[in-house]
Amino acid sequence: MVDEKNEMTEIWEVASDIFANATIFEMNKYIHHRHSTVYEHSLYVTKMSIRYADFLERLHIKVDRKSLIRGALLHDFFLYDWRAPKHKLHGFKHAGIAYQNAIKLFKINKIERDIIKKHMFPLTPIPPTKRESIIVCIADKVCAIYEYLGSRYKGNLI
Repeated sequence: MVDEKNEMTEIWEVASDIFANATIFEMNKYIHHRHSTVYEHSLYVTKMSIRYADFLERLHIKVDRKSLIRGALLHDFFLYDWRAPKHKLHGFKHAGIAYQNAIKLFKINKIERDIIKKHMFPLTPIPPTKRESIIVCIADKVCAIYEYLGSRYKGNLI
């Protein structure tokens, strides 16, 4: 069973500097996949990524949880309505835009940079090179599919 309270506590502790900057909450202004905002989606991806990390850690596979959480929160930090006509190539470009926004406001490490820049693989050609990037890349696809096909997310992705 998932302990969402502990999950959220870990997220808030690890990313306190991100949450201290009001810009992160601007992602709530934009709908992402059907019913979820970009902020909600990023939080879902973060939770899903933590659950995958928990599984891997039970198999004694090391995961940098701090980088995983921070990168997952910022993976879609693009701050615009991607449905607007001027954003036709959003799927190809938003990872780079999210990366530029993230480095302007936060100190992010190599793993976090890899997560943000490469989360759209295989739509973008350069594959993730870090374990944490692969986790977020997969979690992002799973959450996006659930958000498109399911009704509103109620916290029961896995």
